[in-house]
Amino acid sequence: MKYSLQKIPLFISLILFVFLCFAFWFLYRTINNNNQKAEQETATLQAEARRRDDITSLDRLLQEVAPDRTLLETHFAKSSDVVPFLDTIEQLAPKVGALAQINSVNAGTDGPGLIVELKASGNFQSIYKFLTLLESSPYELDFLSMDIHTVSADASGKTAKTSQWEAVFKMKLLSFIQEIK
Repeated sequence: MKYSLQKIPLFISLILFVFLCFAFWFLYRTINNNNQKAEQETATLQAEARRRDDITSLDRLLQEVAPDRTLLETHFAKSSDVVPFLDTIEQLAPKVGALAQINSVNAGTDGPGLIVELKASGNFQSIYKFLTLLESSPYELDFLSMDIHTVSADASGKTAKTSQWEAVFKMKLLSFIQEIK
């Protein structure tokens, strides 16, 4: 009897040992699964953080480049921006004391470009300065023809003290972007 009483604690110890082994194995697997999920979530989070950093740096780069982009776009005239381009050309003339008037505008059929015929009047110095302003404008202009002549003679046929000159410029805007519909 004494011998069977000693077997009961041993049997209970073995059952408790087996139970604790299963509990350890179950908890070990659960922890490993949670670690794998955490690693996957961390990798996903890092990828998302890298993506956000890339977007932020790209946005910052676009903001840094915006003035240069705007400056570059001012050198090109889109077909929807023809009126502002023509207004800019006409506004150059009063700066030098000349009067400018657009005679005709034609989208070039012989390749890309916008052909503008412009009539300017004033004294020779103002016409010359206006021509210089046109040449140094931010737009790429190709002068196809130019006719400069004097027109100032009064009714008696005598030349006035300040002679009036007239110029007709036919130029092609090479930096013209024709939008395709």
